[in-house]
Amino acid sequence: MTMQDTHVSLAHGNGGRFMRELIQELFARHLGNPLLDTDTDAAVLPWNAGEGELVFTTDSFTVQPIEFPGGNIGSLAVHGTTNDLAVAGAIPKYLSLGVLLEEGLEFAVLERVVAGIAAAAAEIGVVVAAGDTKVVRRGEGGGIYLNTSGIGVKDPSLKLGMDRIRAGDAVLVSGPVGDHGIAVMLAREQFGLRGDLQSDAASVLPLTRALAAIPGLRFMRDPTRGGLATVTHEIVHASSLGVVLREGSIPVRDSVRSVCEMLGYDPYFLACEGRVVSVVAAEDADRALAAMRALPGGADASIIGQVRAEPQRVVLQTEFGGERVIEELEDDPLPRSC
Repeated sequence: MTMQDTHVSLAHGNGGRFMRELIQELFARHLGNPLLDTDTDAAVLPWNAGEGELVFTTDSFTVQPIEFPGGNIGSLAVHGTTNDLAVAGAIPKYLSLGVLLEEGLEFAVLERVVAGIAAAAAEIGVVVAAGDTKVVRRGEGGGIYLNTSGIGVKDPSLKLGMDRIRAGDAVLVSGPVGDHGIAVMLAREQFGLRGDLQSDAASVLPLTRALAAIPGLRFMRDPTRGGLATVTHEIVHASSLGVVLREGSIPVRDSVRSVCEMLGYDPYFLACEGRVVSVVAAEDADRALAAMRALPGGADASIIGQVRAEPQRVVLQTEFGGERVIEELEDDPLPRSC
């Protein structure tokens, strides 16, 4: 990779000098740490088995556009993977990074993506311990795709799961829903629309650590693809209980609601990348709400509904006093938002 190189070529993925220089001069420059040895195929992770339970996850990211208000595919990959660990009750420790580059990608864009990865990882305190890079021919990819795996550590005494949910439990969300989905759509400038809405992509670790201290915490999930509605449907299917949501309690920004009304989207199905949906015993719901609202990422948290024995479906109580059933998502309203 020389100063004259401005775009990725197939030679940057052939295992030779160009690939070695790309990895050393770009990836290692941003992500270098004692664990990341670019001359080996595996990393030995320092681990004491007595420190807790290991939690493992993996995810892939194909968002278009690569850069959007509030982040890029790199920061999104770090947040998305570590958030999956966080809502499982774990503290993220290590990441792997698989990078699929398309011939013709500008190095300036790649630099910003890798810088986004480095900044997000540093903020969370997670280490990129291993990686891999491949290049495909022009027209065979979306510029850049990322695959990340994550390892975290969980306190064995923290028990979470849909099997722990009971009728009467409260359902909470940590902030407005739909921000990421609409921000990505506006960044594409589809339908002639533009806006300054920022994606909510961020680490939810401070929120999940605060919730973990609540005795009545049953379950946490980040509402990514399929949004809030899909998480509640998963609860219904797994628990054989029902979820009743209160429309007036679900935080949705006016800008998100306006775009949804114009284009026929339902904000409850749009992806969020920095929110937590949690289920908490009714007697601890106010305490959980206060814990989230005390944090910058949870200032707009709300108790949005309740788990009930019947009906075994997701029901929305409207602001006009009626009810409507929220059906399960069948078509993806906003492809490639993560």
